[in-house]
Amino acid sequence: MSDLVRVAPGALIVGKPLPWTVYDSAGDVLLKQGHVIHSESQLEQLFERGLFYPRTQNEEPGLEEEAPESPRLRNPFTAYTGLLRALEVTSEAITRRDETARKRVLGLARLVDQFCRRAPDSCLALVHLYAVEPTATEQTLFHAIICHFTARQLGMDEKRIIVLMAAALTANLALLPFLDKLNASARALTDQQRSVIRKHPELAIKALQAAGIENRLLLKIIEQHHEQPDGSGYPAQLQDDRILPEARMLALAERYTAMITRRAYRRRYSIEETLRAIRDTGNNNPRPQFNRALLAALTSYPPGSLVRLASNEVAVVTHRAGRQTDPRVQAVLGPDSQPYRAAIARDCGLLDYNIRCPEVMDMLPSMDFGQLWGFNDDA
Repeated sequence: MSDLVRVAPGALIVGKPLPWTVYDSAGDVLLKQGHVIHSESQLEQLFERGLFYPRTQNEEPGLEEEAPESPRLRNPFTAYTGLLRALEVTSEAITRRDETARKRVLGLARLVDQFCRRAPDSCLALVHLYAVEPTATEQTLFHAIICHFTARQLGMDEKRIIVLMAAALTANLALLPFLDKLNASARALTDQQRSVIRKHPELAIKALQAAGIENRLLLKIIEQHHEQPDGSGYPAQLQDDRILPEARMLALAERYTAMITRRAYRRRYSIEETLRAIRDTGNNNPRPQFNRALLAALTSYPPGSLVRLASNEVAVVTHRAGRQTDPRVQAVLGPDSQPYRAAIARDCGLLDYNIRCPEVMDMLPSMDFGQLWGFNDDA
């Protein structure tokens, strides 16, 4: 066990899965990654016992152009907080006009791409497991992940995929300082906030250029990612085929993430409602291939989503359905709504365990992500 670092108050949020496994002062496991704290009193009791995590779990992962194969690069759950920290450091480097900014942006895009290629279902699960009330930094990471899968579904060139993901990681740079407060507020936007939102593509481009990042495709994606096919978008009111495919994919990733996320001013949409909205929008769009690609990549039951089985158990989807296979699920709640001590794999092809419907819950049940996705040897 590496050196333990005390968890700061405020780092753990009621109703949100733990981002890492936490320990007591003796190094014994208190709660595994994926555990959900259900009340403030539980949180207070845990802090009284002492909450710690290993120092190495919070370090920024390497941003080499081609990181070597390792168990850690197959497990996005273990690397989750490191990826978020890397994104924060990258944003800070751009803002400071640091000479490392370009290397960091492209390196982080490549790193996220590697995780998505090596553990695709786990990366999609990250998006859905942490989407209840994500921070602005988490949302940004989710945009890049969703873009990856949409682009690969369309067979896009690998180099363009990396540039698209780099654009997703930097497009909302100007919004990051106040987006969390904005999402937590039920008040109407001020004129100043509306102005920053309308100008954020332009502000992000200026910041990137000032930091020495001049990739024309990346900058054009950011510039156009709020344009709409009917010309109602901004900043240039472009229409249909004048909008880059990559900009359309980024806009779609942002919309999907926003819909499955809870806001102070509206409820969180279910996965079923969100997929239906994406499908309906595509059907009314002159270029529906982007919506169809996202739907095909996610499938009807994306990893990390909850479903109700014919047995009346609640299960989490761990792997997407294939052409001739059902989605793989593990039951986490029994028919009496009580949690199982350990998740139980269920075969959805059997009549007793058919998926009856998606399950919508205000608060996720606790889960052991390592066990569910087979990463127990990578603790």
